[in-house]
Amino acid sequence: MKLFFNAAGFASSFVLAGFVLASSPAVAHVTLEVREAKAGAPYKATLRVPHGCDGTATLKVKAQIPEGVIAVKPMPKAGWQVDTVRGAYAKTYPYYHGAKLSEGVKEIAWTGKLADEHFDEFVFSGFLAADLPAGRIYFQVTQECEKGDMRWSEIPAAGRDSHALKAPAPALVILAQHAAPSAAAQSFKAGALTIEAPWIRATPGGARIAGGYMKITNAGKDADRLVGGTFPVAGRFEVHEMSMDGGVMKMRELAKGLEIKPGESVELKPGGYHVMFMDLKRGLKEGETYKGTLVFEKAGKVEIEYKIGPIGGGAPKAGGHSHH
Repeated sequence: MKLFFNAAGFASSFVLAGFVLASSPAVAHVTLEVREAKAGAPYKATLRVPHGCDGTATLKVKAQIPEGVIAVKPMPKAGWQVDTVRGAYAKTYPYYHGAKLSEGVKEIAWTGKLADEHFDEFVFSGFLAADLPAGRIYFQVTQECEKGDMRWSEIPAAGRDSHALKAPAPALVILAQHAAPSAAAQSFKAGALTIEAPWIRATPGGARIAGGYMKITNAGKDADRLVGGTFPVAGRFEVHEMSMDGGVMKMRELAKGLEIKPGESVELKPGGYHVMFMDLKRGLKEGETYKGTLVFEKAGKVEIEYKIGPIGGGAPKAGGHSHH
């Protein structure tokens, strides 16, 4: 009995007479492991190659990077040579820490050997541009084999189902970014600084940490720094940054705090700058509100109020329920 890998990567066996699983496009084509992601966030792509061409081994896998997927880095793969082709983007994209990217990796090629009876995964990281519209983008993939090749490059026409295609390109569904805070959301003043719409994600059971987000604008002539704060149910308050390092998302504490330059705004949001509440004494539930403080190097201490949004979700709508 042969084993075949379905689109989710799990082995299944069938003993139904006359049914040939390998012929089904739903399980035989190249797919992405993670098929949904939010714009304006990092993305780790894992391409799954389930078989070779006409019973022969795969010798090369080439992936085209669609417009709007930037800062791409392939993961090294034992036994395979990895090559990239760089090129100009259609426009310049904003990236972390005010950086702007106008060019980057447009194609990745892995060269090695993958037997027809085996499957494998080919991985790269990147960043999904913030202005990518909600919908699907496609990573066109070519398998070059000992005998012939397979081009997973078909893109369905508008309103058509990709399952009807013989060689569909792996698709990624782009989800809308976290909703922006309501215009009615609260704001707080500290000297020349304005703090807008502070919020925190609700925590799952047993969680001991939580992240806090907001927008801080400096209307003054001098830079200031967010250096600390307090939160009533947290043992510690820290200012953190998340960033990509060698294709891996890492978090670090900003020992000197977060600078807010004169005339500029800094947005604390998931995947970037944020405040971290450590050693939580209790869980945080969606709909609650909590009072806390922020401490700035020059503007000093200011009292603010956080609204608790959904677990894993975006900023809550204006108007909380319970107060603490």
